[in-house]
Amino acid sequence: MQVLFSTPTTANTKMFEPVIKYIREVFNAPEGFVPLHAPYFGGNEKKYLADTIDSTFVSSVGAYVNRFEEMMAEITGAKYAVATTNGTVALQLSLVVAGVQAGDEVITQPLTFVATANAIAHCNATPVFVDVDRDTMGMSPEALEQFLQENATIKDGHSYNKSSGKRIAACIPMHTFGFPARIDKLVEICERWHIALVEDAAESLGSYYNGRHTGTFGLLGTFSFNGNKTVTCGGGGAIVTNDEALAKRAKHISTTAKIPHPWEFVHDEVGYNFRLPNLNAALACAQLEQLNGIIENKRDLAGRYKEYFASTGTGFVSELEGSKANYWLNCVVLNNLDERNAFLEATNNSGVMTRPIWRLMNKLPMFQNCQCGDLTNSEWLEDRVVNIPSSFRP
Repeated sequence: MQVLFSTPTTANTKMFEPVIKYIREVFNAPEGFVPLHAPYFGGNEKKYLADTIDSTFVSSVGAYVNRFEEMMAEITGAKYAVATTNGTVALQLSLVVAGVQAGDEVITQPLTFVATANAIAHCNATPVFVDVDRDTMGMSPEALEQFLQENATIKDGHSYNKSSGKRIAACIPMHTFGFPARIDKLVEICERWHIALVEDAAESLGSYYNGRHTGTFGLLGTFSFNGNKTVTCGGGGAIVTNDEALAKRAKHISTTAKIPHPWEFVHDEVGYNFRLPNLNAALACAQLEQLNGIIENKRDLAGRYKEYFASTGTGFVSELEGSKANYWLNCVVLNNLDERNAFLEATNNSGVMTRPIWRLMNKLPMFQNCQCGDLTNSEWLEDRVVNIPSSFRP
């Protein structure tokens, strides 16, 4: 991965003025605030919301919830989809139905949004962090294999951590900013080690790896429809899977584990109130109808960025051969932490919103004692990657 600018001896924010000017030109915003990723509502959003209000079915039962699940299954190519209130609980539910229990360990990447690690903790399990690849920013198959070879053993059809003695019940790779990880290799490794793989595809709706939609490689996959995602319903999440039994159980426990009956309230286990309201689902359906056009628009923006940054020395993150990224958030890679900070200061002070990549999960107080592999790539990226404005351009 190439870097963007030559390293100055002293950070000089004026060196970033051409970039700021170009971003404003791309978004036809010569002045004022340029957001990182604003939602775009150019379809049937108001119509479907009005339909929902007129029907009076605005909570977790309604025609748009069913339609949303059908659309998600069709878009991803999965057999089943289950609507949830957000992406975090979609991950939590997926881990539960995948068999993760209190006291287990779940391997994930440290370079991710905190929801990934939080979902593991919500299951009373412990995250274990392995490194990412620099070019995808997603979990590295080599790092995963190395960690398991050095730290795990298989017993009675399960993997166990040799140092903690805990079962390694699942693995969650994340498709960072919509760039697909090397998911086929990760699946193969997890199958050999008897570890359930759950894909955090929260950021990758509309992304494909070797012609197959992200989220459909693992036992289950999860998506987010938060306000800043490629398409949104204000919140919202979804689980996709090809396993009918897992889909039915996820749907059951997401609706307080209530046994269907016209009037009786009987619940057969401790469940969750994680079902997506019909009001949000209506908005989601209108957004999903526009998904292809939105992705084309975002990929056009990424192409413009790629050409521009190539003329300055590159440093723009692009999809790998065999992948098709949705380019949810475009990324540039600076030379070092000082230059990254100078870039963030210059752009944000000029009204052009940029943000750094996340603080690594193992550096957060609640996860700082978790076991880690060698995190060289994650640390390198943490110091250099910046997201730049990536909204749909009408």
